[in-house]
Amino acid sequence: MKGTTVETMKGWSADERGAKLREWTQALFNLRLQKATGQLENPLKIRQLRRDIARLKTAERQAR
Repeated sequence: MKGTTVETMKGWSADERGAKLREWTQALFNLRLQKATGQLENPLKIRQLRRDIARLKTAERQAR
């Protein structure tokens, strides 16, 4: 999750990208839940994760 580049993600297999997408989507859900209940310590994690998911989707489209 920590700022992985699109070029790196394009090198991953389709299965790896799919697994990461599911993992990060679930993590985003959990962060949003923590935010709603007031337990989130670092709100910037949501932004970083959303951007990583967007990068992953971009890499998926470019890899086709």
